[in-house]
Amino acid sequence: MLFRSEDSEEMRYLKGRRTALGGSLPSRRMQAPALEVPPLSTFKPLLEASGDREISTTMAFVRLLGILLKDKHIGKHIVPIVPDEARTFGMEGLFRQIGIYSSVGQLYTPQDADQLLSYREDIKGQILEEGINEGGAMCSWIAAATSYANHGTHMVPFYIYYSMFGYQRVGDFMWAAGDLRAKGFLLGATAGRTTLAGEGLQHQDGHSQLLMSTIPNCVSYDPAYAYELAAIIQDGLRRMYVDQESVYYYLTVMNENYAQPALPEGATDGILKGMYRLEQRPGTLRATLFGSGTILREVRAAAEMLEKEHGVAADVYSVTSYSELRREALAVERTNRLHPTATAAKPYVAEALAAQDGPFVAASDYMKIVPDQIREWVPGRYVVLGTDGFGRSDGRAALRSHFEVDRYHVVVATLKALADDGKIAPDLVEAALKKYGID
Repeated sequence: MLFRSEDSEEMRYLKGRRTALGGSLPSRRMQAPALEVPPLSTFKPLLEASGDREISTTMAFVRLLGILLKDKHIGKHIVPIVPDEARTFGMEGLFRQIGIYSSVGQLYTPQDADQLLSYREDIKGQILEEGINEGGAMCSWIAAATSYANHGTHMVPFYIYYSMFGYQRVGDFMWAAGDLRAKGFLLGATAGRTTLAGEGLQHQDGHSQLLMSTIPNCVSYDPAYAYELAAIIQDGLRRMYVDQESVYYYLTVMNENYAQPALPEGATDGILKGMYRLEQRPGTLRATLFGSGTILREVRAAAEMLEKEHGVAADVYSVTSYSELRREALAVERTNRLHPTATAAKPYVAEALAAQDGPFVAASDYMKIVPDQIREWVPGRYVVLGTDGFGRSDGRAALRSHFEVDRYHVVVATLKALADDGKIAPDLVEAALKKYGID
């Protein structure tokens, strides 16, 4: 073997290249220059009431994405990723605005060329359109989500897909993303087991919130309103790209259209922590209801029915994340356990509900085990309604009746809990069953 002296031309070159590559041992750059994240007020259209206009949270997300893409500071860092379903999600407007990336540009005439918002590929395009290929789309997301470590530049990937085609189909990649300390947003669209009417087993998702909660550094939310979505994404941008936290986000969005209310004053902190009180009613006979996603609207309707038809004053909480509530509560309990002589802290969920009257009834478009995650810290009888079982092809109202998560079942569950607590007679529950035609 031929040895060279330390100051030889060859050794100086080799050492210089090794230094340029970061040293003799593999290393990971965990910091990149922070991005300038827009304040929450930037998303003003989503924080205000939509009036008579009804939109889904999926469409609210597309509007939010458009705002980010136009932002002069962060816009060029945004990476929209979609596997074949751009039109389903209402994203075709982005074809003309920013184009679909192709390394060779547009080499053919698309079938929809005669339409205003036709499919447009461009060498400067910003959308990654991966075809019917969730695995490929997820790998593209991981590449963008780890660019801060591999290239020293933050990219902000938003991968939107049918929620059933996420962890259920490419869960290994999603776990790997956590292991790789990826940063970005996954959007499980057409989420919930009763929201996408008529699709049966193929698309009805009742468990993605549970599956994503298994990834330690994945922050999961199930927002019901556009303002919740905006608050969560804005704070996620801050946490990942300003404070450089090693987390990524999973958000479920739905395709059901309804009027979007305005952001209630002082609600932002509760939205981010996982729950906040949305409605409060005066009365002697009381209960507390939890709702999430599209089922929050059923819960709010149930609260109105309880007041008008049964004389029950029901407060309503919007629960944006059962998994985040649980994680925070477990962290507080661990701190208390390891500091036995200090004054014990209270988990946020226990603190938020300390002054609330039970019983407590939760309903969501997910399996019962999702809202059941906080049972330990609910200060009273806790009844959970969810969508356990397989999906089926039917309309939303029929599906919610089948899974027993509609307003009528929320009312009956509340009355039964009140009867079990000895606050009303069981005959009143029987009468409600007959009144609402529940067999």
